[in-house]
Amino acid sequence: MTLPFEPRSGPASLEALRHSVSHVMADAVTRLFPGAKVAIGPPIEHGFYYDFELPRALTEEDLPRIEEEMRKVLAEAGEFRRVAVPRAEAAEVLAAAGQDYKLQLLDDIPEGEEITFYDHGTWKDLCEGPHVEKAADIPPDAFKLLSVAGAYWRGDSDQPMLQRIYGTAWWDRKDLKRYLAYLDEVAKRDHRRLGRELDLFSLHPEFGAGLVFWHPRLGHVRRKLEEWWWELHERRGYWPVYTPHVAGEEVFQRSGHLENYAEMIWSPMDVDGRPHRVKPMNCPGHVTIFKDRRRSYRDLPLRFAELGTVYRYEPSGTLHGMLRVRGFTQDDAHVFCTPSQLEDELVAVLELVDEILSAFGYEYAAYLATRPEKYLGSDEVWEHAMGALRGAAERRGLRLLDDPGGGVFYGPKIDFKIRDALGREWQGPTVQVDFNLPERFDLLYNDSDNQLKRPVMVHRAIFGSFERFVGGLIEHFAGWWPVWLHPEPVVVLPITAAEEDAGAALLARLREAGFRAEMQTEGPLRKRIRDAQLQKVPYMAVIGGREAEAGQVAVRIQGEKEQQVLPVEAFVERLRRHRDSRELGYAW
Repeated sequence: MTLPFEPRSGPASLEALRHSVSHVMADAVTRLFPGAKVAIGPPIEHGFYYDFELPRALTEEDLPRIEEEMRKVLAEAGEFRRVAVPRAEAAEVLAAAGQDYKLQLLDDIPEGEEITFYDHGTWKDLCEGPHVEKAADIPPDAFKLLSVAGAYWRGDSDQPMLQRIYGTAWWDRKDLKRYLAYLDEVAKRDHRRLGRELDLFSLHPEFGAGLVFWHPRLGHVRRKLEEWWWELHERRGYWPVYTPHVAGEEVFQRSGHLENYAEMIWSPMDVDGRPHRVKPMNCPGHVTIFKDRRRSYRDLPLRFAELGTVYRYEPSGTLHGMLRVRGFTQDDAHVFCTPSQLEDELVAVLELVDEILSAFGYEYAAYLATRPEKYLGSDEVWEHAMGALRGAAERRGLRLLDDPGGGVFYGPKIDFKIRDALGREWQGPTVQVDFNLPERFDLLYNDSDNQLKRPVMVHRAIFGSFERFVGGLIEHFAGWWPVWLHPEPVVVLPITAAEEDAGAALLARLREAGFRAEMQTEGPLRKRIRDAQLQKVPYMAVIGGREAEAGQVAVRIQGEKEQQVLPVEAFVERLRRHRDSRELGYAW
């Protein structure tokens, strides 16, 4: 995650500072809660946490009290001293303190490795560092405890539930204040919060965890995205296909999904005495269509595209609004081509990735994920595929970062990481070359030399899943959809009842031009304007007596200080041009 500011440097790294502050926090917690057991307390991106077993549940109200105790610790503590001790002595010290979790961590340290504690004078911890030199290096006014959460020991739901305290620490109070302001903006953009405020989506446990209900306004956004997606794909020669949501279990045995991803595939259902599964992937269906008839080299490349809904069993603790779900729709496409066509097809895919991501103002980085330790296919085939990926990227002027060994067992890939308006990094599109499914399903085509050969298969998803991509868009745009996606970009506001006929005429004209809009007449104008702002409506078309008489409208535009008075037709035409150009802002 990239911050909107460059933090000040200090006498040590921010990692060492935050690791040290986590020790100070653990010291404070064990003072305030005698008998507390400590687990792990690492630095993390922009902060730190520590897990505890405590005699009672913590609340947010406990955090200021712990912070105050931390400042007392800083006033008393001295140097952070690294002390190496024999394993037996370390075990004796931890056992005497009743620190069961630390004893388990001690057991995890391989025999022969050095056992170290860090001692800052008032408390010591089994730890390998790094830390600041002394407690006086830690600014007492530049750290803050942020939240409390539950966390299973070692991330295992069969283990005890511990209490995790999250915090952040900086070298300068100004950096802390800027970071807290950043967190405030992140909270305001949270897609779950905006989903409630703007009536976009909901989740209903009685239907099942991780299953999203798209409400009308967000349904409009999705439909516009789908229309554009199909427009882009049909222009590039993709054929639409539709495959069943359920298939016999043997399909996923043959594809290798049951073998390699069994934990995420939902339990089987009995259909006519045969086990069936809801599909976790769309690719076996596309392979089946390819295999249904004899293929010639003249048919290739063959491009199939589907907005296919799939189901995967994500652990309940990982579910998160629209960003991590169990049922989602992938913008799946598969290209079947000859080896000589592969690089050209990859160039076209990379071009499409850029067009789609750029339309939303996303910056991105691309990573070439290469051959893992265990893989299918010959080294020669892998080298050809990686060469094609590199060659396609070079032709597009796309810089590839290295992800050594990050490929999947069936082929190399390019993964894209996108950055949103707050600088946060999200998993984006992926483009994969696959040798596995053509082999498993015995895919063949008749080549120009009249020999049967295997096609190369390219998997690619650009949105990835509509749920995650749109959830990310909500936060990226902070709920302010661009005009071409906006469910209701205009609200018509007659000042008095005398202008309602003119308002109704404008409303009809907007709808005729293809815009959803509404007219608000109840309450004072100031309140109606405020309500429109809260609902993230970018254009407020105000009509008073003068505007009604002249066939005009006074337009208040989000982000603009001055309103513009325009003829009605000029207003509608400007909106139409803005929509059709897919511009991101609202200014003309």
